[in-house]
Amino acid sequence: MSVSPDHPRRVFGVREAAAAVLTATVALYIALVAFGNITDFDTNRQFVRHVLAMDTTFRDEDLMWRAITSRAWQDAAYVAIIVWETVAALVLIAATWLWLRRDLRRARLLSSAGLLMLLLLFGAGFIAVGGEWFAMWQSDKWNGLDAAIRVVLLSGLALLTVHSTGDRSGPARSG
Repeated sequence: MSVSPDHPRRVFGVREAAAAVLTATVALYIALVAFGNITDFDTNRQFVRHVLAMDTTFRDEDLMWRAITSRAWQDAAYVAIIVWETVAALVLIAATWLWLRRDLRRARLLSSAGLLMLLLLFGAGFIAVGGEWFAMWQSDKWNGLDAAIRVVLLSGLALLTVHSTGDRSGPARSG
């Protein structure tokens, strides 16, 4: 099998192995999350509904105007979350396959795309929008900030590791 210059294959080093393992770990995790949200639809639908309705917060009148109480909009948001998680899982599964095939450039590209999708969903979506805008941090029962932080940290670590595998064959840099 010939190797094109656009898709060089190298022997796995420690960095590439770490990137592959972290990509696979995040892919497995988010695939299980998406699968759980699909097969146990109602549990996390209730979570999304309560967060968006802000009905378990301190109910501060200065914040409650932000609440989304329409069940249709709440359910649309939940379905969008599931679709986003599913696409991210598929992208990361494909990236894992590329790591195993030692197609490093495309593996980095797909890993980066999938991991950035998760950073957007769990960082911007759950931590910033859910946690702050919808005051999820105020809820004792419907507070997903700890889980979101775990995903952001794992995805961020994986993304940094993926980018540490960049082409190091050029001249050494100084300074």
